[in-house]
Amino acid sequence: MTQVTNTVRFVLDGEIMEAQGVRRTTTVLDYLRDDIQRTGTKEGCAEGDCGACVIMVGELNAAGTGIDYKPVNSCIQLLPALDGKSLKTVESLKRADGSLHPVQSAMVDCHGSQCGFCTPGIVMSLTNMVQTNTSPTRSDVANALSGNLCRCTGYIPIIDAALKACSQPVAALKVDDQADIPLLNEIRRPQHPTLSLDGDIVVQPVVRTRKGSEFVSPSTVDEVAAYLTSFPDAKLLAGSTEFGLQVNKQFLRPKNICYLGNVTSLGEVSETAQAWTIGAAVPLATVEVLVKNAYPDFSEVLRRFGSPPIRSTATLAGNIVNGSPIGDTMPCLMALGATLTLRKGAATRSVALQDFYTGMKQSVLQAGEFVTAVVLPKPTAKQVFRAHKISKRFEQDISATCCAVAFSLNGDVMTDVRIAYNGLAPSPCRAPKLEAVLEGKNAAQVTADALDAAIAASFTARDGLRATWAYRSLVARNLVMQFVEEAATSAQEA
Repeated sequence: MTQVTNTVRFVLDGEIMEAQGVRRTTTVLDYLRDDIQRTGTKEGCAEGDCGACVIMVGELNAAGTGIDYKPVNSCIQLLPALDGKSLKTVESLKRADGSLHPVQSAMVDCHGSQCGFCTPGIVMSLTNMVQTNTSPTRSDVANALSGNLCRCTGYIPIIDAALKACSQPVAALKVDDQADIPLLNEIRRPQHPTLSLDGDIVVQPVVRTRKGSEFVSPSTVDEVAAYLTSFPDAKLLAGSTEFGLQVNKQFLRPKNICYLGNVTSLGEVSETAQAWTIGAAVPLATVEVLVKNAYPDFSEVLRRFGSPPIRSTATLAGNIVNGSPIGDTMPCLMALGATLTLRKGAATRSVALQDFYTGMKQSVLQAGEFVTAVVLPKPTAKQVFRAHKISKRFEQDISATCCAVAFSLNGDVMTDVRIAYNGLAPSPCRAPKLEAVLEGKNAAQVTADALDAAIAASFTARDGLRATWAYRSLVARNLVMQFVEEAATSAQEA
């Protein structure tokens, strides 16, 4: 292993940890188990699917007086991304007097563990939940556990344990982190860029090897732009839900990694009366809550996107730039007329998401250019928006297709129709020929035959691992029919 010149610093249970000599692509899980012997955190899948490795990662709140936590799959998170943050593992739950956390005690009382391999991850998911929700419903608990797989106990005693734990006083459910707060303030990353004597931005690495490979963690968008100007092929890292897989499964080791998680402005949402501007580092969990009232179908697509540890780290912009043909957010965003704000150096431009893709995992992004924000229009008067994802498993599965439809309903006539899909083409896309079938018509005038003909004329028939073309094209038509008919019925009842 090459010698590093920098140190990753984070807070663990009232102590500043300094990780030296680590690879830039060392995962948090490997560091916990191999370097500091925190072996309570387990490796099950190394893909972020099973939840055996769940930990809690914390950051200071805006006032600097408390810590906001999120559940994280440590198997796909890179250790240098922890710089300036705090960490809680299952070992962190042990109280000063040696007693267990209420979640752990309830798991024992309710017989919520058998082989025990998955138990630490389950405990951490539930402990993270009770930091902000101390009176959960059974549905809340099930959602919190949706990323934790248990093959032997079954979930009823685990859910019972969570509800029993929440009968304890609120203070007992909170993790002990008062000693961590001043330490986090001490190691807080700088919020202003470093400048050379000539006034040029110098992006300081968190980790740099003797061979020149590095992991940088800028604090401003200007730093990101400057770094990509110098290293246009640098790997941008946000939630690590895709990159972590590439590190573990494909052994990807890019020379330059630029982490966006500490760029404050990229993690913010601003709004006007017409739209939300969602920063490129805003996680899906935040977007899910943001759109819940305005676009409940979009929020549900996001909820089914993945588990809480995935949604708390994966970003909306990351899902878009990844460009998967079965990316779930893109059909919703295209149907709603979303645009992307792109930056290269000091120049910015706006691109409609429907014009972003040029092929499978290919886009209009130029070398050194990156997404700074997603602009999502708010609902307009008489607007109807519907979306639904079809997959073999209802929760946390890859799409066969996701269909999103938006239109204005004037009386019973549909106008300004937008229809978008994933899974039917090499990239998520609008379906203008299907839109033409709906435009200017009422529900009674829309026929299955017309939609079938439009689908056949729009897409190349392809069977896939997750569905045959016959099935995909059938549900693509039926979802449009369902959305149109339901909108017409609702309008008649209003």
